[in-house]
Amino acid sequence: MRAHEAGALHADGYFGPSWLRPPVDVNELVAPLWSRTVRRGSSCGRLKVADVDVVAIAAQHGTPAYVVDEADFRARARAFATAFDAAFADLCGGADVYYAGKAFLCTEVARWVVQEGLSLDTCTGGELAVALRAQVPPSRIGLHGNNKSDAEIGRALDAGIGRIVVDAPSEIDRVADLARERGVRAPVLLRVTVGVEAHTHSYIATAHEDQKFGLSLSGGQARAAVAQVLARPELELRGLHSHIGSQIFDVQGFEIAARRVLGLHAKVATEHGVVLPELDLGGGFGIAYTTQHDPLAPTDLAGGLAEIVGKECADLGVDVPRISVEPGRAIAGPSTFTLYSVGTVKDVDLDGGGRRRYVAVDGGMSDNIRTALYDADYSATLANRRSDAEPVLSRVVGKHCESGDIVVKDEFLPSDVGPGDLLAVPGTGAYCRSMASQYNHVPRPPVLAARDGQVRVLVRRETEDDLLALDLG
Repeated sequence: MRAHEAGALHADGYFGPSWLRPPVDVNELVAPLWSRTVRRGSSCGRLKVADVDVVAIAAQHGTPAYVVDEADFRARARAFATAFDAAFADLCGGADVYYAGKAFLCTEVARWVVQEGLSLDTCTGGELAVALRAQVPPSRIGLHGNNKSDAEIGRALDAGIGRIVVDAPSEIDRVADLARERGVRAPVLLRVTVGVEAHTHSYIATAHEDQKFGLSLSGGQARAAVAQVLARPELELRGLHSHIGSQIFDVQGFEIAARRVLGLHAKVATEHGVVLPELDLGGGFGIAYTTQHDPLAPTDLAGGLAEIVGKECADLGVDVPRISVEPGRAIAGPSTFTLYSVGTVKDVDLDGGGRRRYVAVDGGMSDNIRTALYDADYSATLANRRSDAEPVLSRVVGKHCESGDIVVKDEFLPSDVGPGDLLAVPGTGAYCRSMASQYNHVPRPPVLAARDGQVRVLVRRETEDDLLALDLG
């Protein structure tokens, strides 16, 4: 492929990214991208989830819509809880798994999480409100955030949640002061920035030094924060917290992060005579959005992290603290697909004689901002029928007034896809509905749960009346 001043996508003979190959059967589903109960009907070729036909879903609930495979979501949550508890059983009596609510949270999902044995991590007052509405036991709720308000901290203290993850020196005194006003002792973890560059997009790599989260380990800020917390009797220092980023596919980064944060853990014991009972290694475990991604299973992640933590603690001569992790995407992401209706389809001639097909759907960057924000890759399939037409390299785009309104950058779709067809985009359970907007005054889609041949609404579709209700005229 020759170079082109506007980029490779405009060069002669562009056939998509190197990892994308023309399919032998354009109707075949790539299993790792989909939830466990998604199938294509043998006769009509329609997609089904939990024995529910997507055509019936579209007819009853409209499109676009997020469709959650409830059994799949629960199974993934349960798999993390079981795997980590087993892997750390001999080291520290087990491990705690906190579902990262920022990936996707609603009242019913919060209940699922608790029912499957997980705790819940929140990072705003709104997420905390959902957790409390769902009656998540307060001891199993954590509160994150780099800029918590006094109201958010106060609400967490009043509810008696199990942990507040402190992110800045100034926040230490604010939490302590608010706890003193209430006559309570606040359990806190210190978020430590360990200087590890996760192999991910720069906007979601969170452990390098030059970013907004945490207390720097290399500059001594974290050690000073330990002393600051221990000087306030209103605070109970439960442990340290480290999070190195998102969409991570191996445990190599965790090895370096664990070594560094456990080094501080050991210094707290030697310098202050305090043995911290907990250590949170964060989350960021990746999922398969396309065939280029190869995520680890929960048992492999848990086993790898247990081996790392056990070795580092042995080298330091310290007991293994109670470990916790925070998967979000790895549970919610693969459990959901977004169902769209196709509108306009057109071919566009490219410089050098190439051609691209644009397939426009009735959603877009308002329901999935990740492609525009992170240059994320997604897959798609024709959902309402089987097709014998030749596959053609296509770009799935939205209806918004932005040239960057792209849902799927490159995908082979049948050449006969046209208006009225349904497309399904897998892997949209994390950071799609939770980051959704009302751009161009497009109401946000509903969240539907499919299970045992039935569909129920978890979050209803927004309406124009909802939009106008906020406009005071």
